Amino acid sequence: MLLPETLKYHDKHKFEFHYIFFLPWKNQMVEAIEIHSGKVTCLEASNNIQIFQKVPALIQYIRQHRIQLIHCHLPWAGIAGRIAAKAANVPVVYTEHNNFSRYHSLTKIASRLTMQLNQLIIPVSGDAEQALRKFVSDAKLKLILNGVDTVAFTRNNEKQDLRRELNIPEEHIVVTTAAVFREQKRLDNFIKIAKGVSAKFKNVSFVLVGDGPEKEKILELSKPLLTVGNIYFAGLQQNVKPYFNITDIYLMTSDFEGLPIALLEAMSMGCAVVATSVGGIPEVIENGVSGLLSQAGDVDSLEKDVTLLIENKDMRVDLAIKARERIVQHFSMKKMVQELEDVYRQYAKDRV
Repeated sequence: MLLPETLKYHDKHKFEFHYIFFLPWKNQMVEAIEIHSGKVTCLEASNNIQIFQKVPALIQYIRQHRIQLIHCHLPWAGIAGRIAAKAANVPVVYTEHNNFSRYHSLTKIASRLTMQLNQLIIPVSGDAEQALRKFVSDAKLKLILNGVDTVAFTRNNEKQDLRRELNIPEEHIVVTTAAVFREQKRLDNFIKIAKGVSAKFKNVSFVLVGDGPEKEKILELSKPLLTVGNIYFAGLQQNVKPYFNITDIYLMTSDFEGLPIALLEAMSMGCAVVATSVGGIPEVIENGVSGLLSQAGDVDSLEKDVTLLIENKDMRVDLAIKARERIVQHFSMKKMVQELEDVYRQYAKDRV
């Protein structure tokens, strides 16, 4: 979870952090944020239009708490945050996590109408940056790559308890994904690959961490594997580290992405990665060096790569080692937080 992880590294002597969220069922980060002295408020809404209607409440909160800078994430929170910031005369920056062209047409229109209210836009990948350049000047863009806590996300030998809990035999190779169960993640393709691999190997288990609107569909597709007993649905987890700790191969089947945090965390924990070459993923994975990449939707190619790593332990181990090295060298949380704090100081420095 990106926000509580970054908060651990932020300088709380120089910055006080307030977090506002809108969808009450997305409260998984609240406890982790509060543990690290973040102040969390839910302005309850159930859809994007209701988020927009929370602008007056946002303005009131900004004024009441003397907020000096607003940092928005995600499109509709960004739209509401920019309008509230303008009304309250507070600077605002926005992090773009995805390729803008992928959004719904209404989201794109509303975002573009308000985007120039940002003092700065922070894309998390080169792919996201290129999409924004079509209508945002370079002067308003600053690329800050997502980072991960490479100390916290380090593999250890404590595997047995979770394997026993999930009833995964010690000799099984574990293939995992962690995702919101929605269409872009193409978890239906993950299941197709799991079925194909299971037909060839009896010593492979599959783990899906997460939840979302497509869960029932994915469960239905998984029935043959559930009957065999080699697929496990872990649900939404605040702490994914134990799952990555038992993972040999991390499999991503997305049609599009920004710069996925779960991928960085899995690589930091020494998982060999098989993924689609979409969004910012090719900026992280050097194909054949720190992971294996295929085109989006190419189930056969993804399955071949998973099969290759199941059959070739030396290659699997080498990719896992190179994956962690790649994250440690280029995608550290410390570097990301330093760059964010530079932005905060620059745009909030003249405010009382």
